[in-house]
Formats: sequence, structure tokens, C-alpha cells
Amino acid sequence: MRLKLQDLPVKLLSRLQSLEKLDLSGNMLQEFPKNLELPALRFLDLSDNQIEDVTTLDSLSNVEELRMDDNLYITVSDTYKLMVLLPNLRIYNGKDVSTSANHLRYVYSDNLRTRIAALWENSFCLPNPITAEKMDALESKFVSTACLQVKFGPNSVSDFTRWRVGILAKEYLLSLTGPKKEVDSAETTGTQNNSDVSKPAKRKQTESVIDTSIRLRPLKKPRTDPATSAAEDSPRQLRFRLKPQLDTIKNVPSKTSQAPITPSRGERRSDTRKRSSKEQQTNGDDAQKKQKESSGKKNSRRDADMLQTVEIRSDTQPVRLNPLHVLQCHSKQDSLEDFSTQLWACAFQPLPDSAGNAGGSRLVATCGGDSICLIDCEMGMVMKKYKVPGEEFYSLAWSTVLMSRGGNASAQHCSILAAGGKRGIVKLIHPRNNVAYGEFRASRKALSVLRFNHQQGNFLFTGSYDNKILMWDIGGVDSQYNFKVVQLLVLEIGTTPLHICLPPTAPSAHLLTACEDGLHCYNTQLGANNTTKRSKEMEITFPIYKKEDKDHDYHTVDGLGFLNDDIVASKNYLYGCIYLWSWSRTKVQRPDKKSKAVCAVVLAELQWANTEIPYLALNTCPGQAYMVCGDDKGKIWTYHIPNLQKNSFHTGKPILPTEVLEWPTPVKNGHGKVEGPSINSVAMDPELRYLVALSDKNMVIVWKREESP
Repeated sequence: MRLKLQDLPVKLLSRLQSLEKLDLSGNMLQEFPKNLELPALRFLDLSDNQIEDVTTLDSLSNVEELRMDDNLYITVSDTYKLMVLLPNLRIYNGKDVSTSANHLRYVYSDNLRTRIAALWENSFCLPNPITAEKMDALESKFVSTACLQVKFGPNSVSDFTRWRVGILAKEYLLSLTGPKKEVDSAETTGTQNNSDVSKPAKRKQTESVIDTSIRLRPLKKPRTDPATSAAEDSPRQLRFRLKPQLDTIKNVPSKTSQAPITPSRGERRSDTRKRSSKEQQTNGDDAQKKQKESSGKKNSRRDADMLQTVEIRSDTQPVRLNPLHVLQCHSKQDSLEDFSTQLWACAFQPLPDSAGNAGGSRLVATCGGDSICLIDCEMGMVMKKYKVPGEEFYSLAWSTVLMSRGGNASAQHCSILAAGGKRGIVKLIHPRNNVAYGEFRASRKALSVLRFNHQQGNFLFTGSYDNKILMWDIGGVDSQYNFKVVQLLVLEIGTTPLHICLPPTAPSAHLLTACEDGLHCYNTQLGANNTTKRSKEMEITFPIYKKEDKDHDYHTVDGLGFLNDDIVASKNYLYGCIYLWSWSRTKVQRPDKKSKAVCAVVLAELQWANTEIPYLALNTCPGQAYMVCGDDKGKIWTYHIPNLQKNSFHTGKPILPTEVLEWPTPVKNGHGKVEGPSINSVAMDPELRYLVALSDKNMVIVWKREESP
């Protein structure tokens, strides 16, 4: 259409608030209209124009794919500017550039910040007194000097470096004079339709002998490496369904008279990982700790008194779940007699829409032994199976990334699955095309947990038995499944991380990890001159810690999940209740300078099972205001929590479960009834149409929601 800048009126085009794709190729544009905000725009094609200035694109913060082919005056520096100006840009001219873009946004920019700070320290200082006129003159001199003296990177991108230095120098000067803003301060309470996948910690798999007379904080049954199997993956042959005896199934309501539980523990196990620093505390340290936690409890009580009702999802209703299928699909060498392989993690596949937002599906991924299964919950059928002889998978996670298709075709969102286990290697799988397209080593030791950033799907966190959590950028993929992995952060953990949770409203700012020695919070904000190796920002403590003695250690947090944008559910080993606490009101407290501890602002307790079996993971369904957790008898405790009443925690009475789903007691031919096993992991789809539970006896149990008449 031979369009020029004057043919694109900003006032008119700004009304296109839902526009997702804009094709302006083949025109005569020298620049894009300045300050044109299109919040839903994901794809922009400016190829075959006369673009000279790319900085006017900075208002298009949500663009993920951009085409600038055949613009004669676009240089490499312009391309780098675009990667910084567009924070969500992943595909540029048909190629995945997410890894390069993140390097420029964080690593390259951090190097420039370091040089800018050194220049200031050596040659500049603030005027005294500070006036607007003096600051304007100082800014002009400092920025021009920085652009002239700060050198970094190749000469071919010197124009980009000067441009970036100018911006960063102004930001640095502002940070010396302006108020500091706390990251993540704008978090609000709401609902997140994101089914949080809990991942169980692994029992020390290298042990071959366990003294069965010792039952303290036990690791689950020892496991041997699965035998090598060269069998072809055949979903229907490898699936084996146990038919439940429907007349023996009872969904027993939880309103049974069960007293609040304070479990005890017997003698210590010699190989249990302990918090040595906490065991070596002096009596004086203990006294200070108790005094601090007592003060924290008073603050918590005062906050609760101000709370009338916390609404989670008041528009939801309790559901009734019925057992639908029991499958035995992770057997060693495909043996129908295998009732010993432990299953560890499960998660429902997200279904991305055109904007990359994930909905629910009936396809669930499960892992255990040397295999990963994709199960259709409605049909009870293993649709696909992926095996790695000699591996033992402990964790998996879904994400949505962009796949570039080359040519003039726009990139498309695709769901990928990452899985890892005892070999420390992350496997990347594209289930739709039945392709295991890559792998990379995340640790020299076993991986205990995987977690993707749900807002930036190419960021993956891996927790491992070397007491570290690493953050990776796995990028996207192209049509040939080429990809690149870059390590971004190292979080130093004191013990093995068991679960990882990211705040729903700000997943790039903080990370919560449940560990053997407590619940810790880390700053994961990239850039801003932060180091790539970090220690904990704070430890979140709980009231039950005050009851610890030499035989009772409640610090192991073996369940963690967000019930909505603010409320967190967490479970402490050996304590028969589950805490519900406020993330926003907990994180604003000032941590203790020495221990970095803050007391959780507890809102309520949920009554749970009395068991000494650890690492039974909980799971949440924010969209339906549900939380569920299995126990060591094959039961599943369900809680519908549409809102919390004032002072529910301080009444001293835990909230009873909405319903306790009994073990369906399936029957195996020739073996009789299969008794209730421990439920290692549970998962729900976002609409809670299905609930899936994994046992330590090689069984996947599928429950289905009963439709209202």
C-alpha cells in the first residue's frame, strides 16, 4: 500500500487493544509510529520497508516474533537494540534468538553496569547541595563521558554499546538520587489458573540395604536400577489396567472425629541428612530464636486480627470425584508382576492458545523407573511412552515455547516436556511430534525437582542432590529441533531441594524452595548488577518449630504450592496439619540479620494424616480453590477452600478436609486385593475434571469429577 509514517495515526491504531498480529511488510515506512501501544500484539512484520530507526518500537513490550528482512539500513547494532527494547522477543526473522537476547539483556548489560559504576567511583561525585540545575549538568557530563570511555564487546556493535551505556548511565545516576523501589511490591491477591505441580523428593537411591527396624523420617523403599530393556515403545502393550472393585469403594467424608495430630518420632536414622548448623546452636542461640519467633507470632496474630475474610474463589463449589482407572504402566521390563517401582511426579499438559497462555487438557505425564508415560485420563490409555534404560526419572515439568518454522511461516507455540532423574540429565521432549529432541547435563548428581517459569517458558529451574538450584535458558526450537541451553543462575542450597514454587504474579522475581532444612526464598531477578551465584534472601519459619526437641524435627518441608496469587500451602514433615499462609504479608517483614528468618503469617491449618512417611507431595488447583494431598494408606485428602474466615488459625482448631477419597482397592488376578500404598504425588487439571495420583507400588490412579445433574 506504499504506506508512510503519516499514514499510521497513533490515536486511531491505539484502539486496537486486542490485535495479535500486524503485517506492515512491503511498504515505505522509515520508522514505526512512536508511542503506539498494542498490548495484545505478539507478531509484527516490518519486512521490505525502509526502516532506519528501531527505537520507536519500545512501546510494543509483548511482541514475541518480529520480521525485519529486506530493510536496507538495519545493522547488527539495530538488531541488538531490538532484543533489549522488546523484552519478550524470541523469534527474529524466523530464527530463535531468545538465548542471544537474554545474554544482551542480562550478562552484557551487567558488564556495562560494572564499568559505569567504576567510572563514577573514580571520576564523579554528587554535588553539594543537590539542585536540579547542577544535576542536569552532571547527568549530561557523566553520560557523555560514559559513552566515550566505557568500552565492551566487538567494534561491530559499538553503536549498540554506546546507546546501551547512555541508558544505563542515566539509570545509575537516578539510583543514587531517587528512591529505591522494591521488586515485586505490586503483587496482589487474586487467582491463578495454574495447576502447581508438586515434585517429591527422592529417597537416597544409592542405598542398597536399609535396617527395617528403624522407622524415623524414613526414605521410602530402596530401589534398584531398572534392568535394561530394548523393547519398542508400544503404549497399548505396555499398559496394564487393574480393575477396581467398585462395590468396595467408599468416598468417606472427612468429618470424622480425629483429634489434632502431633506425631512423634523414634530413634534417629544414621544416614538422614540433618541441618548440622542448627544442631550445633548454643542454648543462647535457641533462646534468641524462641524470642524472635514469639515476636513473629505476635505480629502474625495482630495481622490476623485485622483480617476479616480472605477470598480465594468464592464462586466455586465442592466437587465429587469417583475412581475411573487404575493403570500399571511403569513396570521394569514391562512385567505385569511389578508392584515395586515407585512413581514420583505427574503433571497435566497445558494447552497453549495463540498468545501462549495455557489451558487444561486430559493428557497427563507421569514418571517413575526408566520411563515417562503420557496417559489419556478419559480413556485410561497410555498414548505415548518414552524409555531410557538405566535411568530412573524423579521429576518432570511442562512448558510452552516458540517453534520457528522458517520461510514466511510465523512461529507457533508448542508444549514441551522436560524430565530428569538419577543421571542428572534433563531430557527435552516434544510429545505432539513424538520426538525426544535433546538433552543436557544439569548436575553431576541426581535431579530432585524441575520447574519452568510459567510466564517465560524458556526459563527452567533444576534442583539436584548436590544442594543447588540452577536456572537455565533452554530457548525455543526450530523446525529441525536445533536448540541452545545457557546457564543463568546458581542458587546455593544447604540441603536437597524437594520442591520449587514461583509466585504466580511475579515468577521472575522470587523463588521458594522446600528443603530438608526448611523453606527458603531466593531473589531470581536477572540483571540489575546481581551476581549469578546467590544465597538465600530469607528463611520462612513456622509456629511448629517451637515444639522441636531432640526427637522431633519439623524443619523438613515436603509439600509446597500456591492456592492463589498470595496464599501458600506448605506441609512440614511429622506435623499432622498443613499450613496456609500469606506470601505477600510474610515477605514484607524484615528478616533477622543473622539467620535471615521471618515467621510465616499463618492464616489457617488444614487437618491431615498422622504419618511418619515423608515426602508425600501436595498439589493445588487455584481455579477451583482446591488443595489435595495423599497419605501412606492410599487415601487422598481433599480441601475446598473458597475463603478463609477471620482468626481461623488462632482458634486452635484445624480446618477439616472436605472429603477423604478412600483407596479404591483394585484386585489383581491371582494376587487378591492390592492394599493402599503411599501416594507420592498428585495432580489436577485446571478445571478439576480429573485427579491423578501416583503410588509407590507402580500404580497410577485416575479420578474423574462427577458432573452435576
